[in-house]
Amino acid sequence: MNKLMHRALALLTAVSCLLVQGCAGPVPQDYARETPTLDLRQYFNGPVQAHGIFTDRSGKVIKRFVVDMRCEWQGTQGTLDERFTYSDGTQQRRVWHLTDLGGGRYRGQADDVVGEAEGHAAGNALQWRYTLALPVDGRVWHVQFDDWMFLVDEHTMINRAAMSKFGVHLGDVTLSFNKP
Repeated sequence: MNKLMHRALALLTAVSCLLVQGCAGPVPQDYARETPTLDLRQYFNGPVQAHGIFTDRSGKVIKRFVVDMRCEWQGTQGTLDERFTYSDGTQQRRVWHLTDLGGGRYRGQADDVVGEAEGHAAGNALQWRYTLALPVDGRVWHVQFDDWMFLVDEHTMINRAAMSKFGVHLGDVTLSFNKP
């Protein structure tokens, strides 16, 4: 019996390691050699437009939207004024206040962000992590975002964000940014 317990424990340990390894995601440094290099101060400077979708955890599109942005930097301080128009006709405004901390690190604040967003960039990629106070059916949910931006060329950036609460995946936001 002792031998059986030992084997079961070894199997459980091996399976646990595989599960933990499978949950590990990419880090910005994985993209350090990718080009073109993403510089937030350069890309988000002037007008930018984005088209996006919200999908639920099954992948079903639940809302479409367009974002018109006015972006400006003064030294290491940036402002992204976002104006959303959703497929149901509703509108929303979010103003991000960004700080370039150097070394590919950024900090962001907005009225509906709980605390601060932390960003890390390398190569053509930037990862933001933050909690957003998201209004849903008359209530406000604090939802965690794992938000990735990938610069494709000088005009195009793709953004993919996974939304979760208590570690449970709720859905995704996907955007395509276009800079004239």
